[in-house]
Amino acid sequence: MLTTILSIITKVLDIAIVWFIIYQLLKYSKNNFKLTLLFKGLLIVIVLKLMSDWLKLNTVGIILEYVISWGPLALIIIFQPEIRNVLESIGRTQLLGRHKTLTVDEREKMVYEIINAMEYLKKNKIGALMVIERDYSLAQYIEPATKLYADISSELLISLFFPNNPLHDGGVILQGDKITCAGSVFPTSDNQNISKRLGTRHRAALGISEVSDCISLIVSEETGRISVCIGSELNYNLSLDDVKLLLLEELQPKRETFYEVDLESESDENEEISK
Repeated sequence: MLTTILSIITKVLDIAIVWFIIYQLLKYSKNNFKLTLLFKGLLIVIVLKLMSDWLKLNTVGIILEYVISWGPLALIIIFQPEIRNVLESIGRTQLLGRHKTLTVDEREKMVYEIINAMEYLKKNKIGALMVIERDYSLAQYIEPATKLYADISSELLISLFFPNNPLHDGGVILQGDKITCAGSVFPTSDNQNISKRLGTRHRAALGISEVSDCISLIVSEETGRISVCIGSELNYNLSLDDVKLLLLEELQPKRETFYEVDLESESDENEEISK
């Protein structure tokens, strides 16, 4: 009897682990253009292999067998950064966060300083790229950059992107209410749907949003227009008010949202009781 129970538990645990891994891969690949192409490629290889076996295509079958045999090793080498980010996301929890959760006042002050800086950069057509880290670590882009660890201020952000500044062409990474580093270099997006009018700064902003859950803020050097990248999506030519509302919403902790819902439900209950 005990052996049967242990066997059932083992099988359930086996299925649960496989399901969890597949879920995490699908969840991450949803916002990752490169991994989406990878899954499409794997699906094509599987379909071709089934067709070759069914139609007795010996040459195609042999080639696909080599691809299937050596493919995993090649994929590990090619997609090493993406695999590392997936493993980091699986092992990360809120309790092990690298920076504190901002209070409402701290979050509003952070957004206020960012918007003030972007307003100046927009008016003077100064190119800028700011990346706000969230749950996914950006440590690999912080390490080779110029470290700052300074409080966020509009004056400092403006000076970092001012023309002829050595760090002007790189990106700035924000963690919590700190400017962690400047001069960061991000991967450019391979998405063919991006307008060819957009330059390297926009492609880098979209590229880093494809491999993490960060928020990328861009000011165009040619037009002064402001864009925001979130979840592999580029929101082009936004107003300052739109950016402000978007930041306040996206930077709001999930647990605070639940807390506000609870407060609303409690207020409704109190009104019903008073009636």
